[in-house]
Amino acid sequence: MSSVLFEEPGPKTRARHRTWAVLGSIVILAFLALVILKLWTEGAITPDKWSFLTMPSILLGLFEALLSTLFAAAIAIVLSVVFGLIFAAGRLSRVAVIRWPSILVIEFFRAVPLLLLIFFIFLVYSDVLGALGSLVISLMLYNGSVLAEVFRAGILAVPKGQAEAGYAIGMNRGQVLRLIQLPQAIRTMLPAIISQCVVALKDTALGFTIAYPGFVREGELIFTSTLYNNPIAVGIVLAAVFIAINYSLSRLAVYLEGRQRAKMAGQQGMDQTASTTEATDANTGA
Repeated sequence: MSSVLFEEPGPKTRARHRTWAVLGSIVILAFLALVILKLWTEGAITPDKWSFLTMPSILLGLFEALLSTLFAAAIAIVLSVVFGLIFAAGRLSRVAVIRWPSILVIEFFRAVPLLLLIFFIFLVYSDVLGALGSLVISLMLYNGSVLAEVFRAGILAVPKGQAEAGYAIGMNRGQVLRLIQLPQAIRTMLPAIISQCVVALKDTALGFTIAYPGFVREGELIFTSTLYNNPIAVGIVLAAVFIAINYSLSRLAVYLEGRQRAKMAGQQGMDQTASTTEATDANTGA
């Protein structure tokens, strides 16, 4: 099917596009080869720089640090979801005393840089919260504010007829929001929610700035030692682990989005079939 925005490219245009794609790939691969060659000649990625991967104590430390990072991310994600739900409901409230403070909190913490927020909470409340608490609270405030907007958009996207049907059977506004609008909004916005959870997981890497014993902090301790002066090798390992975890979560979001679309398409097909059947029965009766 041809696009309505531009004409379908002809054989010459497609051949030209393939040629440029091949040339671009060659240039990128050549650049990467030069970078790898430079790092090799400088001794940054030689086999001895990867010897830390053969040390059981180093691998155990990295594993424990990864668990600490995932633990902090899990707590932050749960708190962010709760925070987002509460303040999304507050922003949608018809009571001005509840609505305006909710708007102020959401907009403020969305605008404040996360690193600055982590530093501030750690410097002010480190005696009470510690490094873990400071990191988790900072992630909750930032990501929870973003999720509040996600929830609000999802709730507003629910057809108004759903809420009106709830009001018609005697539900109040809170019941309509909790029992009708919110479940539908969460199903619709689930891919966006998971994507924000991926952001929260990546942001836990900022915990190394306040000495939280996470994955990045452990990597920093490895390459700053006199025995393993290998920041490039350690950075590649850390990046590979984060990429694998985040890619898995991203694929989960894509899978859930595909299921949601298929479910919606199936529901629309059933509704259309039911409408056609009713129309046929009406014509037959007439």
